[in-house]
Amino acid sequence: MAIKIRDIDETEAPLLEHLIELRTRLVRSVLALGAGFAICLYFADPILGFLIQPLKNAFPDGEGQLIFTKLYEVFFVELKVALFAGFFVSFPIIANQLWAFVAPGLYAREKKAFLPFLIATPILFTAGAALAYFVVMPTAFEWFLGFGGEAGGLKIEALPSAGDYLGLVMQFILAFGISFLLPVLLLLLNRAGIVSRAQLAGARRYVIVGIVALAAVVTPPDPGSQVILAIPLLLLFEGSLLVMRLQEKKEPEGSDSDSEEVGDIAAEVKTEPSSD
Repeated sequence: MAIKIRDIDETEAPLLEHLIELRTRLVRSVLALGAGFAICLYFADPILGFLIQPLKNAFPDGEGQLIFTKLYEVFFVELKVALFAGFFVSFPIIANQLWAFVAPGLYAREKKAFLPFLIATPILFTAGAALAYFVVMPTAFEWFLGFGGEAGGLKIEALPSAGDYLGLVMQFILAFGISFLLPVLLLLLNRAGIVSRAQLAGARRYVIVGIVALAAVVTPPDPGSQVILAIPLLLLFEGSLLVMRLQEKKEPEGSDSDSEEVGDIAAEVKTEPSSD
């Protein structure tokens, strides 16, 4: 049984009501983030232990440690971990509040077009973050630790601080997670008519250079993580072009429904009684 999506709301709420609703949505989002932060703060140690595993596995068995050079450093590290994890926990509620505020102003066709992007965003971000955690970070940490040894009769040993390590982990996760949203950005630009598939395909060589440059900027300066980020981004770019091609093949079928919808709206405007 198909779910019917209602068209744009016919109510014309004044600006004040929209601002009140926006405030309500923001308050609910902040409360959801606060609840997620409180829950994750209680489990801050296990979450931090989970984030430490790639570094622990990169060290030889029984070696390696995290240090802190400021007395308050670990306390703020746990706060950052709780806020970082709390946002992930509360994101479904925040996204739902955003959708509830925007959806009444969209036509049914626009809702159907926007919903896939809303669903794909957390999936692609999670995929990028998982690639960073399970593949990139272990490879990068082993490469970094390979510079340890001895020089000039002195032992060179890695003693990373907790704050620096958390900053590096967040850089990896955010860089890969946000970069994996490239298809969402390209498809939205294509839907809006800003760029076409032919234009993107014609600029492929420049896109490749841009992706390689982006991978070099957002990742730490090791070649392994840059290559691991650049290759999936290139595949996602080509996948976006394929989705655009499939959408173009369906456009002749959807154009009739679009013209009918415009005709219906025009007919409703004509039949409305005049204010006189």
